[in-house]
Amino acid sequence: MPGNIWVVAEHWQGSPTDAAFEALALGRELADGLGVALEAVVLGSDTGGLAAALGAADRIVAVDHPALSDPIGDVAARTIAALAAERRPEVVLVPITNLGWDLIGLLPARIGCPMVNFVQDASVVDGRIEAASLVYGGKMSTRVAVPAGPAVLAVLPGTRPAEAGRITGPPPVDRVAMDVDPGLIEFCGYREPEAGDVDITRQDVLVAIGRGIGGQGNVELAEELAELLGGAVCGSRPVIDQGWLPMSRQVGKSGHQVKPKLYLALGVSGAPEHVEGMRDAELIIAVNSDPDAPIFRVAHYGVGADLLDVVPELIDRLEAAGKR
Repeated sequence: MPGNIWVVAEHWQGSPTDAAFEALALGRELADGLGVALEAVVLGSDTGGLAAALGAADRIVAVDHPALSDPIGDVAARTIAALAAERRPEVVLVPITNLGWDLIGLLPARIGCPMVNFVQDASVVDGRIEAASLVYGGKMSTRVAVPAGPAVLAVLPGTRPAEAGRITGPPPVDRVAMDVDPGLIEFCGYREPEAGDVDITRQDVLVAIGRGIGGQGNVELAEELAELLGGAVCGSRPVIDQGWLPMSRQVGKSGHQVKPKLYLALGVSGAPEHVEGMRDAELIIAVNSDPDAPIFRVAHYGVGADLLDVVPELIDRLEAAGKR
């Protein structure tokens, strides 16, 4: 008989994150498929108010301790591993976010179990869990039969709609008293990014540039197109790392999440870290010379061509239509 399904219900500033609700939605499906309970694991300090938002779970397993007040991966991993040793879950779902990245790397080692990373889907087949995992930077997907538990599944954002896991009505809470060792890592504080010249989270139109833009001299071409469309330019991490755009324009896991009406991706490969930040755009159009680029999997429309050929043509047509 398999163990229960666990979801690490990450939270930020007093509320569960969207990624937590997405993981709960997937966990609900797996638990129902196996005929077991879905349990939300909540770590923190003074987390009593979270229960009402986690109604997708059958039960909450909560550890409340001052050492868990900040998301320190090592402390969280040791705490969850101690719980897992006693309760033997079938799988532990951990959202892939900035908050959970350290936890993902440490938790399988602490439990002593296998892990499937970059999970984009999972289901129950013949009484066992199978997971679809992205490999090689998202260029390929592989299907993995998850070994009998426990195992850790690191779940990509967007695997399920957050609304599917956003069910109110508090489940029963099992509060576990533990002596949590704060460890050797000291949390110093958060540093908010400096405000940029443009708030890309408020733009209806975004022209995103990736490594395929070729060089800083071509950024002006994207800026001209964005001006004609009444939007702003943003970029993927390689562009920001090169210094071609300020960090305030970065989209993705380590940047901003954006939801514009139009997201025009120019030379953006579509790595999972970038897709996390723009997958909810109303209309996604991608231009990339690589026909197998992962960005085409999330784009509504795609052009397999060199952006340096496409963008000047777009600019000419917009100017001819009187957009200048």
